[in-house]
Amino acid sequence: MSSKLFENLNAEQKRAVMATEGPVLVLAGAGAGKTKTIAERIRHLVYKGVAPSQILAITFTNKASKEMRERIEKGLREDPTLNLPVSFNERPFVSTFHALGVHILREQSAAAGLTRHFSIFDRDDSKKAIKEVLVNLGLDPKTHDPNLIISIISKEKGRGMNAEEWSGGDRGGYIADVVAQVWPAYEKILKRENALDFDDLLLKTNNLLRENRSVREYYRQVWRYIHIDEYQDTNRVQYEISQSLVGEASNLCVVGDIDQNIYSWRGADIKNILAFEQDYPGATVITLEENYRSTKTILEAANTVIEKNKIRRKKNLFTNKADGDKIGLHGSLDEVGEAGFIASKAGELIKNGTGADEIAVLYRANFQSRVLEEAFMNLGVPYQILGTRFFERKEVKDIISYLRASLNPQSLSDLKRIINVPARGIGKTTIVKIFGNSESDLPPAMKSKIAAFRALLTNIAEISRTKTPSETIAFIIKESRLEEEYGGEHGHASDRKEDGAARLENAYELVSFASRYDDQAPEEGILNFLSETALQSDQDELKEEVKAVRLMTVHAAKGLEFDVVFIAGLEDGLFPHRRANESNISPEEAEEERRLFYVALTRARKKVFLSYAQVRTVFGRQQVNMPSEFIYDIPEQLVEDVVFDNSGLKRRPLLDIEF
Repeated sequence: MSSKLFENLNAEQKRAVMATEGPVLVLAGAGAGKTKTIAERIRHLVYKGVAPSQILAITFTNKASKEMRERIEKGLREDPTLNLPVSFNERPFVSTFHALGVHILREQSAAAGLTRHFSIFDRDDSKKAIKEVLVNLGLDPKTHDPNLIISIISKEKGRGMNAEEWSGGDRGGYIADVVAQVWPAYEKILKRENALDFDDLLLKTNNLLRENRSVREYYRQVWRYIHIDEYQDTNRVQYEISQSLVGEASNLCVVGDIDQNIYSWRGADIKNILAFEQDYPGATVITLEENYRSTKTILEAANTVIEKNKIRRKKNLFTNKADGDKIGLHGSLDEVGEAGFIASKAGELIKNGTGADEIAVLYRANFQSRVLEEAFMNLGVPYQILGTRFFERKEVKDIISYLRASLNPQSLSDLKRIINVPARGIGKTTIVKIFGNSESDLPPAMKSKIAAFRALLTNIAEISRTKTPSETIAFIIKESRLEEEYGGEHGHASDRKEDGAARLENAYELVSFASRYDDQAPEEGILNFLSETALQSDQDELKEEVKAVRLMTVHAAKGLEFDVVFIAGLEDGLFPHRRANESNISPEEAEEERRLFYVALTRARKKVFLSYAQVRTVFGRQQVNMPSEFIYDIPEQLVEDVVFDNSGLKRRPLLDIEF
C-alpha cells in the first residue's frame, strides 16, 4: 500500500477511497473534504493499476474542475510508490459537463452532424438571436423579455425537449405560445451560424450517446471509472449522459449533498440523487459528516435549520474545531442602514486583521447589490462584485469573434460584430447588402475594403493552424489594428480613448491566457482555448482576485468559503423568497429556500452576521417586512445582537414600525 495513501483521511473518507468497484454514492456534507476524497480515490485507482486515461471526473464549475485536476496531478506526481511510470501525457479527464460535451462533439463531429469548428453561443449571443427572432415575428423585445424566453428554452432543453416537441404540445398560456413561435426560429439561426448554445452542448451529446451505439461503446471503453461531483445538481440530460457513459461494471462514483440542492430553477432534479440506489442496485452508500471548515456554533445553527426539511437523507455535521463566536444579528430600519452596518463592520474587521478577501456579503437577489455597493464606496471599504467577467468585456469578445469568424465563416453574428471594429468605413447600409446577398451592387472601393477584411480572416485562420494560440491572439490584436485603436506602441496618444489603456491591457491578458494552450498542437490548442473562453462561469474570473470584500448572491457562493460571511436581506418574502409559498411548486422546490440558507451559513469558517431591514424599497415601492423565519430557527443561545450606530447615514423619512 502506498505510504501516502489515506494520509489525513477519516474513516468514512477511507471507505469512499477504497470502494473502487461498482456504484458508489457519497453523501458529503458542506466542508467535509469531498474534493480531497475524490482526488485520493483517483490516486488509489492508479495505485491499483488503472490507467489515468481511463478515469473521468465531472464537476460543475471550471474553478472546481481546475482545483480537482491540480490536486489529482499533484498527488500522482508526488507519490513515488505508485505503480508508475505514468506518462503525464496520460491523465485523468477532469472537466465540467459542458466541457465534456464540447470534447465529445468535436471528437465525434461527423457522427453528430457538425463541423469541428462550430461556434458556441454564450448568453449574450443567444439573447441577440432571440431579439432578432422577435423583431422578425413582429413582437416587441421590450414587452417580450428575451431573458425569460431563453430561460424557458434552456430549462426545457435540460429536460431533453426540442423545439418541435414543445410546439406540438398543448401548454396553454401566452408566454408558452410565444416560445412556440420563437424557439424553432432560434434553432434556424443556430443552424445558419453553425453554432450551439450552452444547452445544446449537453442535449446533442446526450442524443449522440443514446442514438449511436458505436460512439456510446467507444466512450465506455475509454472511461472505465467515472466520478460525478455535485450530483444533486444534475438535470435530466446530465443524468442520462452519465447513464450512457457507465458500462456494465457500473463503476460510477457520485458525490453530492441533498441539503445543497439549490438549482431547481434551472432544471436540477433532486430526485436523481434520491433515486441513485434504485438506478444502481447494490450501490455502496457512504456519508461524510465531519466538517473541516466551520466552528461548532455555525454547524449547530446549520444543522438545526436544515433539519426542518423533510426531503433529505438524515445527517448531522460535526467538527473538532472550537465553539467559536456567536452568530451576529442586526436589524436595521431600512436597506440603507443595513448596508451601512455591513460595510462599517467589514471595515472594522479589516482594520483588526481580517483579510478583505476573506469576507463575503451574500444576498438572495441581485438588486440588493446596489445599495451595498454604495455603502462600501462611501466608507472606502474595498469590495468586488462577483459576476463581472473578463470574457464578457467588449475588447475580449471582439478578439475572440475575429478568431471564431476566421474558423467558422457561417458565424454571421461574429462577422457583424467585427466587420467595422476598428472602423473600416463599412457602414450599416453596406453591411445590410453584404448579408442580404447584394454585395455585387457595391462600388469598387467598398468591395476592396470588404476583400481586405476577408483576407485578414483568411490569414488569421492560416496562422491558427501553424502558430501557437498565444501567437495567434497577438497576431489578431496587431493585424486587426485593435492595438493601434487602443493606443499601442504604434498608436498616437491623441487617438487613445479614455479607457484605451485598460482595453489594451485586457487584450494582452488574453494573450497570456491563450499561452496555457501553447504546449498543444496548434489546432487542438485553439479549439480548447475557444471552448474554455466560452464556458467560463461567474466564479471563473481570469485575473488574480484583488484584496477586497466579495459581494455576491448565495447561488454564486456555492463551493466557496470565507472566514466571515454576512447574509443580508433576511426578510420574509425576500429570503425565503415569496415563491417558496406558491401553490404551483413542488415540495422539493418549496424546501429549496431553506437549503439555500443552509448553503449560505456553511460558507463561513469563523463568523456569521445575519441582517434584515424593517422597510425595503423593491422596484420603487417601500415594503414593510417581517424578519425571516430562518432567523428564529437558529437556537437563541447561538445568537447575539450586534449594536450599530446608524445616525450618520442618509436615509428616507423614518416610519414608526414595531414587530
